[in-house]
Amino acid sequence: MWKSFKTKFIGDKEFYHRVLYLAIPMIVQNAITSFVSFLDNIMVGQIGTEQMSGVAIINQLMFVFNICIFGGVSGAGIFGTQFFGKGDYEGQKHAFRFKLYASTAITVLALCLFGFRNVELISLYLSDSGSVGDITLALKYGREYLGIMMFGLAPFALAQTYISSIRETGHTFVPMLAGIIAVATNLILDVVLIFGIPGIIPAMGVSGAAIATVIARFIECIIVVAWTHLHAGKNPYIIGAYRSLRIPGHTLKSIIIKGVPLMINEMLWASGMTVIVQCYAVRGLEVVAAQNISSTITNLFNIVYIQLGSCISIVVGQFLGAGKVEEARDADNKMIFFSVGCCTLVSAVMILFGRFFPAIYNTEESIKELARIFIVISALVMPLCAFSHCAYFTLRSGGKTGITFLFDSVYTWILVIPFAYLLANHTSLPITTIFFLVQFTELIKVIIGYFMVKSGVWVQNIVNDKG
Repeated sequence: MWKSFKTKFIGDKEFYHRVLYLAIPMIVQNAITSFVSFLDNIMVGQIGTEQMSGVAIINQLMFVFNICIFGGVSGAGIFGTQFFGKGDYEGQKHAFRFKLYASTAITVLALCLFGFRNVELISLYLSDSGSVGDITLALKYGREYLGIMMFGLAPFALAQTYISSIRETGHTFVPMLAGIIAVATNLILDVVLIFGIPGIIPAMGVSGAAIATVIARFIECIIVVAWTHLHAGKNPYIIGAYRSLRIPGHTLKSIIIKGVPLMINEMLWASGMTVIVQCYAVRGLEVVAAQNISSTITNLFNIVYIQLGSCISIVVGQFLGAGKVEEARDADNKMIFFSVGCCTLVSAVMILFGRFFPAIYNTEESIKELARIFIVISALVMPLCAFSHCAYFTLRSGGKTGITFLFDSVYTWILVIPFAYLLANHTSLPITTIFFLVQFTELIKVIIGYFMVKSGVWVQNIVNDKG
């Protein structure tokens, strides 16, 4: 039994070397980014509850934008990865062009929405219920922060377009390096601009935090764009990419059929997560602040399973593109087991040390205690999230975007959101109980994901010669 288990779920040294070669730079890049966001959050949290809450609300809106961009480039990225596995760089170039179109459209839409509907969007998260905080001030700081952050949308979108294409070729080090430089800049500027330098630079508070983030995004964008064009030999798809923005009809049709559902799915999922946060927010600014604290530390720990899931789309996608079906199945089994195992350990570490994190903030003790409970619940559900995340990327690697749409966003909107809304608005249950029940709806998703992956419905080459 052990031999059979080991053969199916545990890889050899070469397998883990390949996975870690891809995963470690991605984990490091995102860990550093999240750690700086973590420190940024703490710095803003030192100013006051209203400032922290205003920034937290805008970060929820930015989260939706970021995920929409991710969805926009990922739709074509399925094809880019398989084209690369096949050795078809012209096809990868067309996928790159589609990403440019998608990210541009999403950015323009976001700028219009944030520019003309900012008050309405922020007000969705502000409620008079609760015993702490001034919602008028939270709105003021939120608008101040958003007004500056909008300047960083375009460089972020362009950077993600390039980064996703670079990763398709297996070059994960450069995006990591760009991320390290950007977040180091962000961190230094945070300290200087948020708190100021007496007699030299005035303290800018939340505006300083936003300016630092925008500058960091421009730096990251410049690095990845410059490296890609200066190393065209490693990125053959970029040669002549801007001579024409034409995409052949059959390729465009394939990307739209397979990629647009994924893009819509990411948008709906991200907006769904934000709606769930809004459901919690009706219980008061105290809950908004506590969830901001807990999500900051949770996001830092979640990086492990998020990036290991992304590796599945690269490794399995390349095998499928090359027509190596059995290798794709085998790699998928081993990577799912590895991801869940890693996240179980990470979960234990988070439970042990996460409870000390809220003490860093300059806010009310009731908010800190609420945040501690949220952190423990988030840690307990992490292994389940790891499995469902891997299942999602497995289905996506084979182009089963219609199924991922049902699995991800439809599930969120049909089941999780009504459940969260009902509990938050029509019961007297404590917010901690509501948070626990909503988070553990992930168990249903795990069961669905297990049967979908086991069925093998995702095993498909979508870039064969028949197009």
